This record gives sequence, structure tokens and C-alpha cells, in this order.
Amino acid sequence: MSVIDTSRPAQADMFALPRPFVDWFATKGWQPRAHQLELLAKAEAGLSTLLIAPTGAGKTLAGFLPALTDLARRGKPKPGSIRPGVHTLYISPLKALAVDIERNLGVPVGEMDLPVTIETRTGDTPASKRQRQKLAPPDILLTTPEQVALLLSHKDADRFFADLRYVIFDELHSLVTSKRGQLLSLGLARLRMLQPELQTIGLSATVAEPDELRRWLVRQASGADALSELITVDGGATPEITILKSDDRIPWSGHSARYALPDVYEAIKAHGTTLIFVNTRSQAELIFQALWTLNEDSLPIALHHGSLDVGQRRRVEAAMGQSALRAVVATSTLDLGIDWGDVDLVVHVGSPKGASRLAQRIGRANHRMDEPSKAILVPANRFEVMECQAALDANYLGAQDTPPIEPGALDVLCQHILGMACSAPFDADALYAEVTGAAPYADLDRETFDRCVHFVAHGGYALQSYERYAKIKQTKDGTWRIAHPAVAQQYRLNAGTIVAAPELTVRLVRPGAGGKGRGGRVLGKIEEIFLEQLVYGDTFLFAGKVLRFEGIRESEAFASNAPTLEAKVPAYMGGKFPTTTYLSAQVRKMLADPAQWHRLPPQVSEWLGYQKQNSLVPGADDMLVETFPRGERFYMVAYPFEGRLAHQTLCMLLTRRLERAKARPIGFVASDYAVAIWGLKDMGAMIGGGDLSLTELFAQDMLGDDLEAWLDESFVFKRSFRYCALIAGLIDKRHPGKEKTGRQVTVSTDLIYDVLRTHEPDHILLQATRNDARAGYLDVGRVNALLARIKGRIVHKGLDRISPLAVPVMLEIGKEPVISSETGDALMAEKAMETEALVREAMGEDMLD
Repeated sequence: MSVIDTSRPAQADMFALPRPFVDWFATKGWQPRAHQLELLAKAEAGLSTLLIAPTGAGKTLAGFLPALTDLARRGKPKPGSIRPGVHTLYISPLKALAVDIERNLGVPVGEMDLPVTIETRTGDTPASKRQRQKLAPPDILLTTPEQVALLLSHKDADRFFADLRYVIFDELHSLVTSKRGQLLSLGLARLRMLQPELQTIGLSATVAEPDELRRWLVRQASGADALSELITVDGGATPEITILKSDDRIPWSGHSARYALPDVYEAIKAHGTTLIFVNTRSQAELIFQALWTLNEDSLPIALHHGSLDVGQRRRVEAAMGQSALRAVVATSTLDLGIDWGDVDLVVHVGSPKGASRLAQRIGRANHRMDEPSKAILVPANRFEVMECQAALDANYLGAQDTPPIEPGALDVLCQHILGMACSAPFDADALYAEVTGAAPYADLDRETFDRCVHFVAHGGYALQSYERYAKIKQTKDGTWRIAHPAVAQQYRLNAGTIVAAPELTVRLVRPGAGGKGRGGRVLGKIEEIFLEQLVYGDTFLFAGKVLRFEGIRESEAFASNAPTLEAKVPAYMGGKFPTTTYLSAQVRKMLADPAQWHRLPPQVSEWLGYQKQNSLVPGADDMLVETFPRGERFYMVAYPFEGRLAHQTLCMLLTRRLERAKARPIGFVASDYAVAIWGLKDMGAMIGGGDLSLTELFAQDMLGDDLEAWLDESFVFKRSFRYCALIAGLIDKRHPGKEKTGRQVTVSTDLIYDVLRTHEPDHILLQATRNDARAGYLDVGRVNALLARIKGRIVHKGLDRISPLAVPVMLEIGKEPVISSETGDALMAEKAMETEALVREAMGEDMLD
């Protein structure tokens, strides 16, 4: 491992660079940094390397320097010679990042007149260009994980990658922690088979466990623990992070942060270019629209998120690159590696939900290592004030909380097996050895691998009589090949692990067109379930516009510009980050220590003071459980601080136990911080009288039979199966000339699910589904850690009224994701009255005065 001080440039090893590079650095008045030359030296020694360096340290140039110098030495192909295949593969988690790298890398290549061709290949690349790239590959191909899987599925993959020397993984920490990363790891294993001398370069700024990434970068052997080289760069300016101080009252709950938007607008006016990050697409639409309402100075403010049409996204990116915008409201589509040196402020609306995510996003400001990034955190509610303070503290301490790399998923493996058969017949022994060289699948046993092969071959025992599920078949020589050429076509239409909610294309048409609109500009895509709830004339917010719904035809929804500013808001699925375990622990410590409350805004510290006075403030490792009556119901509110996903699972299991205890629960709600369960029987009295034991209620054995019984009955299992079936290739969403609707996919998978549950309960996809449901949708591991932490540390407080700390979660009861334009004002007024009533009840009149 090398730890490098980048406070001074490197000079001694300049001779390692070809002359054009030496001259170029001299012309710019620059010198390569020590870690850039160190990485070059390791690459030229044949070593794969992970580079961890702060934002602005020149990671991108360091990653490409080995490839550029090698290509410079190789020179231009001789006239008439066969053009070499791809020399360097650069893989990015974001399309926008690949486009940005092409723009930035092209500048030095052009200025040095290097004989290097650079191109991007993403889902946005036209089919004609992708086909041309296969016949005449560029020297450096900038692409995404999905495109790697597609390229490897073609028969000419060995020719295309015949000259491959380097694979560069940018923002590696972001690539490896999902099913995308698992599929990519399998693709990397295949690339190593095609090119055994292949070298990998991993680039990252935020890493909690470097050794996990080092394993991922190199081939794993049975019984060994291979690691890549590691270069860690110290240094970098300490960022300037503040939490917004607003004169307006911080909301008790919610995520819109409307109270702070006038202050955000003033911050935009006071800076050159501002990036405003939010956690969801619906937040982005709301905040963009609100800022335009405030925009009396007509500042150029843009919107960027994944549902927008690619043309609009590229226009925003180009305008940012030209410093033509004063602000961009964005989701995670712009939070990785984009090099916009003129961004001098990042505003984060809402909690970043993790220390590493905050470090990643604020690194977009300045993007220069020796100058501090400047960021403002805007908490959307009172609990988020503490979250933002904890994230700020973690950033100054250099704490990281990137999630761990999980074992490889079986549905992903099934997809990869089919992709390899599409490329060429495979030998099962050889493919198993190849697959287990990938870090996420290093511990995969042969029996499970063979079950995956047999699933791809015939769908499993219960489905083997149906020809449609027979994707591959075994030949006389024992190898496996695709059953029909159409199988390869279907695979390439459906490859990838991103299973988004079913969406419809939104097209802008003239008013009154109904469902017969033709032509018109494509604005992007919205979830099918939202659009199907609309009727003609309803208004909604999308692409920064207020639109009127005109109708749906096939896979398109039609909308016109609306004459009103009031609208419904698309309730996008996904995009809600869970609060990390690290950040949750820091919030609990802050809450438990009144000596820290002075760092919080007065209205928040006073709120906590009222909690201490009227109830209890839990210790850092304790869990407070409050019970109180309200109206005709009885409430139990607990404060685990483990994130909404874990809390929802906890609530579903608790209600089953409360039913058995005759507590008659009738509903629950979960926030990131607390859970509330209400029922018809006084749970506080039951606890006091010994009829309900909190120790037994929160015992860890709830994750045994209770969890399994609930899973067997729940919709979560079916939804998880649907996603696994799509990834594994059991169900194809896309077909030549037509595409299934979300409802058709649901019906198909539900029918198959029922068959498998009845006739083959140990089916490989049900096993994959159970793993996914426990980890991805239920966060069972975190629930288990919570139950272990609070064992013997549950503190009960019986109250005669709601406590101050319970107000936020109580306000979550009955919230809907979509509010109509006609009833929105009335509902908001009603909610305001409810908030006032809850606060008066919890703390008395003086808190409102």
C-alpha cells in the first residue's frame, strides 16, 4: 500500500512519461502529482491498483495516464492494417459521467495530438453508432455496466476485446454495492478469461473498507484472498459546510423544505453556479417549480433527473459545462465525479442520509483539490437538523459509511449464464471456475451454480414442460448453447439489473388532443401507476412544467401546457435513501447528550428540552417506548432511529405480536426515526399490568417464525419475485415490436409465483427472492442489529398525552404521496391545524407563542 502526500507535485519520475506529455505539462505550467506517476508505475509493472483520492486530486487523469501513454507509444495504425480492438474500457455508474469524461479527456488528447480515439457507449447512444463501434472500435470506450454485459453477449466479443489492456472503474464504491456491480463483476471475470493479462484500475474518493474494493478488482482463487495494489492520497482542503439558519420555523415533519427556499434563492443569487441536490425526483420537481416562482431576477435555473428525456439532460449538462447556468436542481444523476470546476456552491436539501454521500455530493463544488468545497445543508424537518449536524461532523472527521459488498445474487448469475451462452457454447466446469473468480461469487458452491444453469435451461422442475422457458440446451459434447437464435435477441433487449417501475413516455401535445395526440416533443417518462390514476384535465408537475393530462395511447401519455400553476406531483417510486447505520448512531448520541444541544437551532433545542421535561430523552443505546391515549385510540411510539425501511419491517412484525397479545392494533406508521402503532386497547395499561411484555415484544426471535409467516403472506415477497424474475430472464418485459405493460408483467409473474410456491417451493428463484426480500426490501440485518442493541435497554414511559418527540411521526399518519390541485389547499390547511393541535397538546400554548 502506498500513502502519498500530494502537497507537492512529483518531479523525479517525469522521465517515465513520453515526450508529448512532458511538453504538455510544461506548457500548462503544471507537473504531474506523485500519485499519478505512482499509478502509472504500478500499471506498467503489470499491477492492478485501487486509487483513493479526494475530489480534485486528478483521479481521472491518473486513471487514464497508463492507457494514454501506452497508446501514444503504440502510435497510429499503419495504412491498410487491421484496426485493433478496444484498448481501454472505462466504466461509469452514470451516463452523464461518461459523457463528461469524453468532453474532458478529449481536451488533453487533442492538445497533445495523441493518436487516440475516444467514444461513449450508453443506452442513449444511437443504435447505428453502437453497430459501427462493434466494427471499428475506438481505442478508449467510455461505457456503463449494462453495455459491458451486452458487448460480452455477442459472438464477436473475443475479437472486440482482443487488444484490451486496461479496465478503469470510476466511482468504484458506487458501482459495486448493487446488483449492477454484481453483473459487472461477472463481466470482468469474462474479460479476464478473454484477456488473462488484463489490468484493472479502480478510482474512488469515498471508501469505508478499501480491502473490499481491492478484492473486487482482481481474480479470486479458491482459499486465497487476492488484493489489488492500493494508493491512498492524503491532503485536500477541508470543506466549508454550514447548516442553513432560517428565520422561519423548521417543520415538524415532511421533506419539501419549502420554508427554506427563499434563503436558498438568496444563496443562488450570491454565488456564481449552484448545484442543488435532493434525494427524490418528486422533490426535484417541487423545488425547481418553487424556485422559478421566486425567480424575480430571471436567473437561468435548470432541472436534471433520470426520468427526463435524454435531450433535455444533455442540454443541461452542456450548459453547466459552459457556465451558462446559475443553478441546477438535481438528484443522484449528477452526484458522481462530474468535473465542473465553476460550481462554487452545493446546496443539499434534506438530510444526505449518509456521511459518504455528503462527501461525494459536496465534492462537486470547485472540484479543485487545494480549494475548499462550499456547501449548505438544508434540513427539511426537525429530526433532519440533527441528521445534518451529524453528517457535517462526520465529514470533518473523515468518517465513511459506504455500504458493504453483498454476496452475489442468484438472479444476476442466471442472467449472466444466459448472456455467456448467447456469446458462445460454454462448458459448465470452465464457467463455474470463471464465475467464482469474481469477488461477489467467490464462495458460490457448485450445487447452487448447477441449479442456476438448469433454471436457464428449462425454468426449473415445475416449468420444464413449457418450451418458452427453455433458453439453453446441452449438446453431445457436454457444452451448453442457446436453444434458438431468438433467445439471444430477447436477452439483449432485456439485459441489465435496473428494474424500474413501469413507465410511460410523456409527450407534449396541443390542448384538447386527448389520447389521439401525435408528434410533439418527448419530455421524459413517468411511472405508469401514477398516470393511470389521472383523468382528462388533471394537472401534474413534470420536466419543470405544469402539464394537463390529455390521455394515454399504448406506451405513451399525452399532456399539454396547463394554464394553471396548481398541479399534482408525480409520486416516483425509489430514490429514497435509507439513513446509514453510522449516521443513525450519531443522531442517537446527539439526542442523548444535552451538552450538544446548543449546537442546534434554538427551536430544535427547545423542542428537545420540552421532551426531557414532559417525558424522557433516551440514552444512545436505549430505545424509548411511549404509550398514550388520543381520541378513541391508544398509541405506542418507539424511537429506534434505524431508518424507514427497517422500521416498516419492525412495525409489520410487531403488529402480528400485538394481535396475539390481544392489544387489537389497527394501524402503524414508520418514519426514519420512530414508529407509531395504534389500536383499540390501552397498550400502556397492558404493559403496566404485566399483560404485555416489551422484552418479549421486541425479542429477536420475531425474525424467525414471525418473519417467515409474514413473508409468506405479504405482497413484498411477490414484488421481490417479480424483480428477480425479470433480472433472471424468466419474464421478458421487452419483445420485438411490442412492450409489456406493468400490469401484464405483474399478472405473468404472479401466476408463475403461485405455481412455484405450490409445486417447487425450493426453486432457485424463490431462494433468490427470499434473499432479496430480507436484505433489500425489509432490511432484516439492520432490524436484527437493532433488536440485539436494545435487549435489556428498552425504557417505557406511560403518558397521558402525546410527547413532543412523538409529534413528527404522528403527523405522518394519513399522508398521501399525491395531492390534487382542487383539494390541495384544503388538505394543507387541515394539516396545519392538525399540527397546531398536536403541538399544543404535546407542549402547551407557550411553544407556539
